[in-house]
Amino acid sequence: MTTLTARPAPAGTRSVPERGAFAGTPRLVRFALRRDRIRLTAWLLGVTALSVSTAVSFAGLYVTAEDRQGTAATMDSPAGLAMTGPRHYLTDYNLGSMMGHQMLGFTAVLVALMSIFLVVRHTRAEEESGRAELLRATVVGHHAHLAAALVVAVIANLLLALLIALTHGALGVEGMTWPGSVLYGVAHAAVGMTFAGVAAVTAQVMEHPRGASGAASAVLGAAYVLRAVGDASNQTLSWFSPIGWTQATYVYVDDRWWPLLLCVATGALLATVGFALSTRRDLGAGLRVPRPGRASATPALTRPLGFALRLQRSVLIGFLVALGLTGVSYGSFLADVEEMLANVEGLDEAIAAIGGATITESFISMVTIVMSIIASIFVVLAVLRARGEESAGRAEPVLATRLSRSGWLGSHLLVAVGGGALLSLTGALGLAVAGVGSTGDGSLFATALGAAMAYLPAQWVTAGVTVALYGWVPRVATLAWFVPGYAFLVGYLGGILQMPDWLQRFSPFSIVPTVPAEDLAWGPLVGLTLLAVALVVVGLVGFRRRSVGAA
Repeated sequence: MTTLTARPAPAGTRSVPERGAFAGTPRLVRFALRRDRIRLTAWLLGVTALSVSTAVSFAGLYVTAEDRQGTAATMDSPAGLAMTGPRHYLTDYNLGSMMGHQMLGFTAVLVALMSIFLVVRHTRAEEESGRAELLRATVVGHHAHLAAALVVAVIANLLLALLIALTHGALGVEGMTWPGSVLYGVAHAAVGMTFAGVAAVTAQVMEHPRGASGAASAVLGAAYVLRAVGDASNQTLSWFSPIGWTQATYVYVDDRWWPLLLCVATGALLATVGFALSTRRDLGAGLRVPRPGRASATPALTRPLGFALRLQRSVLIGFLVALGLTGVSYGSFLADVEEMLANVEGLDEAIAAIGGATITESFISMVTIVMSIIASIFVVLAVLRARGEESAGRAEPVLATRLSRSGWLGSHLLVAVGGGALLSLTGALGLAVAGVGSTGDGSLFATALGAAMAYLPAQWVTAGVTVALYGWVPRVATLAWFVPGYAFLVGYLGGILQMPDWLQRFSPFSIVPTVPAEDLAWGPLVGLTLLAVALVVVGLVGFRRRSVGAA
């Protein structure tokens, strides 16, 4: 029997230092900031610019105290409060309190999404790509990736708070004081930190990045609904929502700081839970145990279209629920829309610019634009799923079979186009059902469905742009997000913010006739359809020519 004895390390070699759970976090933070320098800059400048432009627009639209009080009287209804914020803001409705009342809840959602995507990108997505496992094999600690993601999220939110505070305080707008502007900026950062903590937990529970982002976004949606219902009927419900906590600061009215402590404490608690849960799972796995698969694949899964639909199923279901609820929420107060918007000068002018025999028709047109743009977000996601499959190395083995490249990419395109149409139909049905219950007008079914279907060619152009970018230069395929983002900016906010008309010419959604406010014209729809077909053909040609897996 022999005995193994430890041998001393050869001279000149360095021993590997003992690593802690957070070892390597500072380097990962620098690396994440380097990777996301453009992405984060776009988020920070975009949210700041949106808020600043709205403040400037309010200053030009509501010049006198009578204008502001008329708007306050219009907003003092359950539907108005659900769309904006708590009634207490209406007690002193200056330009600053208008920002807190009408914009804080909306921009808080954007900041929450920024934090969710940021944390998931640097945790769960790193595990799925295999990079986290390679780094864990070095001196990087077990908690380093999550800690780095949370630190980057905190840095991003603090920078946003600084930008918002400086820009809004420097505007010199009546009612927007420097202390209130600082609180307004910090409120955005606080809600962002809360949902960074939410993402830290969902990244441990769900096995894939889309599932983690979807679960965190579902929490965000529930928080918004609780806030809306609470402000409209029972204020107690708002205290169960982080968005309700930020609006409870009553910025530019009372300037209360203490509700933000709830956001920070909740975010810290959730982050701690995320760290604890990460020790109870294997790298690359989630706490949510996946259901056992079938013994054999269904016939649909053996075909490209069926498999692509299976990959998109969860996201599609989530969008269907969201758009259905959106349609119902807008349709529920169609009966009161004329009275509600009568004295809201900015929105009144934007609605009037759409045209239409009645304000209700013009309002349906505006709502349909919003829901169509939301559906186009799914269109971009569905097409870019092909990019994700290629980056993960799963596309190459599939394309090594007899399946053509056009057939593989075309299956994702068909899911995107068909799913977008289904989403538009769902939103229109929700609007029609709730609208009929509110107004008793059965003709709303045909009106809402016709308006939604008119925007399908614009969604096809969005898909075509995404396919063209992915087919030729996949590394910049994410630029396709510019299409729905720009469409929302000029289509929904353009009229409210009184943007020049020429800006709308660059959005396919602005080319579509605003049915039912306008008569349906087939020329623009045919033109958009031909453009979409041309873009798809260009993208397929590019995909056939380039190497799979190429940057």
